[in-house]
Amino acid sequence: MTIGKKSLLTVVAAGSIFGGALGGTVLSSATGNAATGTTTTSTNSSGSSSGTPSGTFVPNETASHEAGESAAREAQEDAGQVPTVP
Repeated sequence: MTIGKKSLLTVVAAGSIFGGALGGTVLSSATGNAATGTTTTSTNSSGSSSGTPSGTFVPNETASHEAGESAAREAQEDAGQVPTVP
């Protein structure tokens, strides 16, 4: 093997090692930041946070919602149950 080929092989090997280390660093920090992002919660009209359930079901009693609602769904809402029918 000539000196030129040995030099080229050394440069390629060093570049591969450096590129792998750099790529691993970039990818690990990118995925690490995705898991530690901040979360926001919004407040609905009843004042409770939508991110944390209050434990009680609050039916939607707006006129536009009630117009398209079935009798079975309304009965479940009136009973304080989470509706399972459309």
